[in-house]
Amino acid sequence: MLRAALRWLGLVAVAAVALQLFLVARIALMAAVDPQSTAFQRSEAFRLATAGDLGRWRQEWVPYATLPDTLKRAVIASEDSDFRSHDGVEWEAIEKAWQRNTRAEESAARRAAQARGPARPPRVYGGSTITQQLAKNLFLSGERTLLRKGQELLLSFLLEALLDKQRILELYLNSVEWGDGIFGAEAASQRYFRKPAARLSPAEAARLAVMLPRPRYFEKMPQSAYVAGRTAVVVARMGAVALP
Repeated sequence: MLRAALRWLGLVAVAAVALQLFLVARIALMAAVDPQSTAFQRSEAFRLATAGDLGRWRQEWVPYATLPDTLKRAVIASEDSDFRSHDGVEWEAIEKAWQRNTRAEESAARRAAQARGPARPPRVYGGSTITQQLAKNLFLSGERTLLRKGQELLLSFLLEALLDKQRILELYLNSVEWGDGIFGAEAASQRYFRKPAARLSPAEAARLAVMLPRPRYFEKMPQSAYVAGRTAVVVARMGAVALP
């Protein structure tokens, strides 16, 4: 019995090491080769195909040098102001997000108790860096568990160790979701402004950056007061952003 348990644990350990080596190899390859798709994109393609709506899928890869500096600055200003200096993870941001989520869950529980019925789920705050978001999109599912978060952190450190900041930002801007079936900066620019991403104005770039935390939600509310106000804030911050 003990021998069988030890053998099973040994197989699990070997499989875990093999998986990490495989991920290291895949990330190292991305230093020179653009990924064909991400885990999140594949799951979304399957969802759209199942719904018979795959025709709305849009993505077009644009090299880092062609991506506009306005959009790079806007995304960093909106999503991850310390992108150039951190090692993939902002622990203080994670702690703040955890505190906000705890308060939101407690508030939702109180409302449910008062209403004596189910309440609307609380909004979840992420606190993730651009590198963490990329790690999640490239390799992981959308579930929210401690194990998945641990995998995300490990992958973030690997991305930072094996790729430079320019490549991480290039991968992110070309793969992130910007609406239902809309992936990457070029597809987003064509969808919302009918022009190439290279011709985005600072205000247009800022508006796209503002959409990133909840792209499908803001896709349906393009004229919301929040989008307008947040866009102005991001535009004001863009001038202080140093690019990698």
